[in-house]
Amino acid sequence: MKKTEYSYVGIAFIILVFGMIFIPKIVDRISEGDIERTESRSQNLMLQPKDIAPLSYLIINGERKKVMPFRFTNQAGDIISNKDFEGKVYLVEFFFTTCPTICPIMNQNLADIQNTFPKRSDFGIASITINPDYDTVEVLKKYANEYGVTHPNWHFLTGDQEAIYDFANDGFNLYAAAVEGAPGGFEHSGNFALIDKLGYIRSRTDAFGNPKIYYKGTIGQKEQLNDEGELEEISALKEDILKLLDYE
Repeated sequence: MKKTEYSYVGIAFIILVFGMIFIPKIVDRISEGDIERTESRSQNLMLQPKDIAPLSYLIINGERKKVMPFRFTNQAGDIISNKDFEGKVYLVEFFFTTCPTICPIMNQNLADIQNTFPKRSDFGIASITINPDYDTVEVLKKYANEYGVTHPNWHFLTGDQEAIYDFANDGFNLYAAAVEGAPGGFEHSGNFALIDKLGYIRSRTDAFGNPKIYYKGTIGQKEQLNDEGELEEISALKEDILKLLDYE
């Protein structure tokens, strides 16, 4: 065999080895989204829903439950209403800044979720205080900075106390009340509500096919379990946010 023929054989062998080793890895990376993703997908490349089965609706009197109209003031002093969240997937929580128990955990979890979708203009959070007399615009702005709020659609909201309590208790059935002797003077739910782009409350279903309705906000994803043995639901919530963002 001539020297040039040896060279061709060597080059062909190198190409064959490269194809066997590297091409499958490249294909895997593309399929997993590490190399290229469309702009509509989440910026977090490691987050993918395990399935894209539709989420459940909360049905009341035969109709899908929709978020009731609201109008409150955010930490920048701007008026924010349900209209500002149209076309966005968003979360709703009820809290107060001087809460000594579950609120810090809830907002740490929301900060984690915020950082999972940092550049999604179609994602948002509404954190509504149940102590508006104390939680002024200035207080909420300072609180938002303390929790590292960077997403432009994360609004800490204050307003008329009666309107807020109606919104929590009647609009979501998420308990909120001033209670003498309670830690911080108030009691409220530690759950998050997930709202789709059309304003409907959405969730996963239980083993019997019934909507779970809300997601526990008081257990961190890294923590996994609380002292009562309850599982965290932040990882499931992240998956379901992505479902509503990218598959509906």
